[in-house]
Amino acid sequence: MKDETTIFGIRAIIEAVKSGKTIDKVFMQKGLQGDLFKELENLIRAESINSSYVPVEKLNRLTRGNHQGAVAQISPIAFHDIDEMVMRVIESQKTPLFLLLDQLSDVRNFGAIVRTAECTGVNGIIIQKKGGAPINGDTIKTSAGAIFKIPICKVDHIKDAVFHMQSSGIKVIAATEKANNYVYDVSFKEPCAIIMGSEGRGINPSVLKVVDDQAKLPILGDIESLNVSVACGAFLYEAVRQRS
Repeated sequence: MKDETTIFGIRAIIEAVKSGKTIDKVFMQKGLQGDLFKELENLIRAESINSSYVPVEKLNRLTRGNHQGAVAQISPIAFHDIDEMVMRVIESQKTPLFLLLDQLSDVRNFGAIVRTAECTGVNGIIIQKKGGAPINGDTIKTSAGAIFKIPICKVDHIKDAVFHMQSSGIKVIAATEKANNYVYDVSFKEPCAIIMGSEGRGINPSVLKVVDDQAKLPILGDIESLNVSVACGAFLYEAVRQRS
């Protein structure tokens, strides 16, 4: 699967972008020069593709091929438009349940969350274009194929998704240990979207300022937090319980 989601070589990446391939991220060698490399940089900038400059050793680890200073990860799925996805769910007469992921970095956590989301009837997942885990072979494997069954959208910033949900009449609930309420004290019966934060930082403070409600899970042991995929499962199944 890794070979199927990775392409290398400057010209190959340029052609992939021009042909409409969904590129998750492009890794480019630090300090590289040349007209073709500059063309790639300009194209990435014009298409707002997630990218980073890395040492050549990083590129050598990503592929054994002649990468010429650039390696790209192709998404195995097509991303949905958030406007169309939300409208489709509202028009279906279902009570919307969405999941917003604020820059999760671990592909296995991402895959596990997608699997649980599919099992709990989540209508769609929204991620940020930059700073999050890519969708690769490990994501697909951990999701048990659920990645192909649930709509996923990308937005410039998670706050964009928050505002879109709120303007569509969907309550946004942040899962955070900073909350005063427990998850059992918050209503998930109405249209809602749950935000899960990244493994280390949690939810961005600027995002917490604009949500409608916050909730936390009770922690009875000495360790102060749960794995994000486990916490997400607890929140989603509380939503299922309340809606049953």
